Amino acid sequence: MERFLFSGGDQVRTKICGVTTESQADAIIDLGVDALGFNFWPKSKRFLDPANADWLKNLAGRTLRIGVFVNADKETLTELLEKNFIDWAQLHGDETPEFVAELQNLGLNVFKALGVKNRDSLALAARFEGPLLLDAYAPTEYGGSGEQMDWALGAEAVKQFYDREVVLAGGLNPGNVGSAIAQVHPAGVDVASGVEVSPGIKDLERCRQFIENSRHFFNTSSTGQ
Repeated sequence: MERFLFSGGDQVRTKICGVTTESQADAIIDLGVDALGFNFWPKSKRFLDPANADWLKNLAGRTLRIGVFVNADKETLTELLEKNFIDWAQLHGDETPEFVAELQNLGLNVFKALGVKNRDSLALAARFEGPLLLDAYAPTEYGGSGEQMDWALGAEAVKQFYDREVVLAGGLNPGNVGSAIAQVHPAGVDVASGVEVSPGIKDLERCRQFIENSRHFFNTSSTGQ
């Protein structure tokens, strides 16, 4: 497994998640996004069926392709990574530290996403290795709720996990992403509903604003890069 999600440079990176069409992926890449997320959880409002996702191969080398999974088995994750559909797998379900470590020990590029409720959530986060995505706590959903997480806990996580990349998600949008970065100092920021017309359909102007409003910030944490 690669140690870092984002390689090179100290600028805060942007990830736009829940993209469902090749045309929108192309347009958002042209705006300068660092990573795109594709949701392979069948119950998601932004579900992308792997059977109709061959076009993801066309994005290779143009942006970081991140597949979002919820309680997927090892075979599913391995297949999509080996087919060159994605570069990384983001595990957004109830995956255990032991399961994630098993995948990482196989050399698979996987990282954990966690809903942050309180400091106990950070204690759980400490049991995982590698990059970490912190989202708002939503007990009935696995991400993409549009709820905002506690940025103070996000800032605490960045200090605690100074040797890991922390990506901030949860309720971000073009209007608040600058304030979020200034308080939390994450390695990256992740948005889905905050730049959408409807679930899975992005507003390209809002995507542009989100990227622009993130671009002049720098990651001040030490990631060893």
